[in-house]
Amino acid sequence: MIATLRTSSPANVIAAAVPVCVDQAEGLRQMFARASTSFVPVVSNPNVAFGGVMLERLCTAFAERGAQVLVIDAGERAGLAGEMARIELGQCIERLSSQVSFLAARGLPVSFVDAEGSTRGFLKKAAEAAPYCDVILVHAAATDLCRMFARGRRGMGYAETSERETPIVIADDRPASVTHAYASMKLLAQRAHLVVFDLLLGAAAHSPRAGAIAAQLAQCADSFFGAVLRSSARIDPAQSATEAPSRELRRIAADRYEGAPAQPSRVPSFLLSTRASGASAGHATP
Repeated sequence: MIATLRTSSPANVIAAAVPVCVDQAEGLRQMFARASTSFVPVVSNPNVAFGGVMLERLCTAFAERGAQVLVIDAGERAGLAGEMARIELGQCIERLSSQVSFLAARGLPVSFVDAEGSTRGFLKKAAEAAPYCDVILVHAAATDLCRMFARGRRGMGYAETSERETPIVIADDRPASVTHAYASMKLLAQRAHLVVFDLLLGAAAHSPRAGAIAAQLAQCADSFFGAVLRSSARIDPAQSATEAPSRELRRIAADRYEGAPAQPSRVPSFLLSTRASGASAGHATP
């Protein structure tokens, strides 16, 4: 009788109903992965001189709100993914500070493409590999972001793309970078149905052209393919990454991650510009 009670107890019934995870590490990742991870698509721009600095400033704005941030650099000039990336992604993540981690991932997302052409599964793997992160910033070309963030796709167990996943485009005050940013917006709007954007504009405080760039981008995007440039934040490349972000940059971060109210005392100590795409092309922090 005692043996019968033991085998039919509620605990045993529940244990029998729950499938056993053969891979213990995988089970732990699923258990602790954050269900509310915010994915932030950032459009890479090889014509921007200080791309790494722009990413640093964006990370600082998220860190102010208490977020743990993973930067995935899959841009055109990013470092190649490590040999272990397709087997154990977490082994390739580098911790830059107490709040910022980094993953070189050029060419890696396409390894997770599904039968529908979506690479959304790569985002799931990244979230499982870094379950401590609140924000995963994906820096990649517009073509790669289309496969990951296209509206209406249901890839690898994820629901439709979140309304918070509004792309951020990067440009500076040189014509080539602005043209590239415009072309990226058009591609994302037409292929991925992403029609709302924010802009990070790298320009010195005394730049004579910076003031008109955001307005021109917004007007052209609205007129030619129905997109909206919601807001813009100017970033001076000569400014230190440890300085407090501007009000506009804080708003861009808050739209993507609520977290705690911005705390200027939370300043991450890291140097992302030596690892991000811009730096690999010889554009380091000034």
